[in-house]
Amino acid sequence: MNRNALLNELNSILSETRNNDTLDIDLLSTEQILQKINDEDQKVALAIKPALANIGKAVDLIVAAFQQEGRLIYLGAGTSGRLGILDAVECMPTFSVNENMVIGIIAGGEKAIKRAVEGAEDNQSAAIDDLKAINFNAKDVLVGIAASGRTPYVISALKYARKMGAKSVSVSCNPNSAIGKEADIEICAAVGPEVLTGSTRMKSGTAQKLILNMLSTASMIRIGKTYQNLMVDVSASNEKLYARALLIVMQATDCEEETATHALKEAGNEAKVAIMMILTNSTAAQANTLLQQHNGFLRKAVQAKAQ
Repeated sequence: MNRNALLNELNSILSETRNNDTLDIDLLSTEQILQKINDEDQKVALAIKPALANIGKAVDLIVAAFQQEGRLIYLGAGTSGRLGILDAVECMPTFSVNENMVIGIIAGGEKAIKRAVEGAEDNQSAAIDDLKAINFNAKDVLVGIAASGRTPYVISALKYARKMGAKSVSVSCNPNSAIGKEADIEICAAVGPEVLTGSTRMKSGTAQKLILNMLSTASMIRIGKTYQNLMVDVSASNEKLYARALLIVMQATDCEEETATHALKEAGNEAKVAIMMILTNSTAAQANTLLQQHNGFLRKAVQAKAQ
């Protein structure tokens, strides 16, 4: 794309337009600058609300993929790619999932996490190579992330997903985006112009983070990773996580610390198993069997035992 065409395209993108409410931001005091930023940030959650139906459809796709041993793949360039990686790596300790169940890919590879890699977002063939490197297949769901909605790297990846017969989702902050046209489900949070023109790490980045939080968290809830609003699939692999697991067991069962400690030990430090043991007065082996019979859904297993 030549420079004039690129300028015209950027000028038509909502997130690249100027914010009339912050034209004087360089004249303001520190407190006034922060007030402007805070005023704009409050618009983000409201901008996501109209996209909830499509976010829900995306969650259903991800859940279906997980149930067939498929994976959730986030892919983006720059800030968008970093946000995908952040959400992916946090799923493993939060929900005790395999590190390959949710994967984040950034244009330019690992070095791009810390610094910009020149030309990475325009490299269309690299997107296909990156997906091939993780054996991307029809069972997986690809979530392409780009605030502008026009990143060539992401467009190429979404086209490849369709070629492979995989489902795909786009996450952008601009209506009628190019990535939206390539995805099965389009998620758009039209947060409007940034405080600083084109600085999409701000409102756009916040919107993307909130959306990715929803996609992963709701999907994990739907596959039985929680009990009530507790993260019961946490595995106590260090002191902090052990303390959290202990507290979760106590909260879920209303038991004393001594009881929770004993159950956790018998359960191999698996909070979900310990809770099942206490609530159903069962051994660790019995608790594990009951959970397996109900696909890991603690509430269903407890209710079945009570009948």
